[in-house]
Amino acid sequence: MIAEIRQLKQKQRAVILAHNYQLPEIYEVADFIGDSLELAQAAARVESALIVFCGVRFMAENAKLVNPGRPVVLADPKAGCQMANMITAEALRRRRQELGDVLVVAYVNTPAEVKAEADICCTSANAVRVVQSLPRSPKILFVPDRNLARWVEQETGREIIPWEGFCYVHAQFTVEDVRRARIEHPGALVVVHPECPLEVIQVADRVASTSGMVRIAREVKELVLGTEAGMCNRIRREYPDCHCYPLRRTAICRNMKLTSLDDVKAALQGVVPEVEIPAIVAERAQRALKRMLEIS
Repeated sequence: MIAEIRQLKQKQRAVILAHNYQLPEIYEVADFIGDSLELAQAAARVESALIVFCGVRFMAENAKLVNPGRPVVLADPKAGCQMANMITAEALRRRRQELGDVLVVAYVNTPAEVKAEADICCTSANAVRVVQSLPRSPKILFVPDRNLARWVEQETGREIIPWEGFCYVHAQFTVEDVRRARIEHPGALVVVHPECPLEVIQVADRVASTSGMVRIAREVKELVLGTEAGMCNRIRREYPDCHCYPLRRTAICRNMKLTSLDDVKAALQGVVPEVEIPAIVAERAQRALKRMLEIS
């Protein structure tokens, strides 16, 4: 199957982008593996005839927004994101009207319609830098991840109004998980994702996006990662001498695991519909994404 997909990819002049949380077999056919920021940057540079995205819907939308001239397909169109579904453009417009003068920072883990209502986007890798780039006034409404918002508020000293969304995978981690990890792996560095609750971040050794975790793995021999458990597959692939353990083995994103090699093959065969974003939405969402990429 892998050889067949590689042949199809060449025939269709396609590029396959895969998120770090994908299954290991997807890595084998991907041209680029990364986090949300890295994948958006990679998508913007693509000159191939087709982009096949192995991830979730908002990521494929991001690819279409930054490279609108290329057809983009999400390998499994059913792969959504529960956190992205915790906000709508209409709800954001209402909240903004209630608050008055605010700047809206939208995490890229949002639908294109929500990005279109934002002043700027961010990822977990650049959220602090994005907020630091904004004027000191007015206040910031950060959507949709409350945990990321609280961490950014701590790191920047800015007053941030959080949306009450969350990632169900990262929200499950506890301080006790970190304590247990230190007992089971006393020599390991404990690194957690900024989507984790603030109390978990505060007892970890470091906080990092998944791209940051990959960079840290170059430097250490043993890691415990407070993020989606599949991230350890990526670390083991890139740095086999680094012993990597998930903070919780049950921390699995079901949507990230939906994509199969059969799905990738179908996408390359033209069976999967292209990602489409209405022009009126795309134009406004592109502005918010562009502002983010300019400072990343």
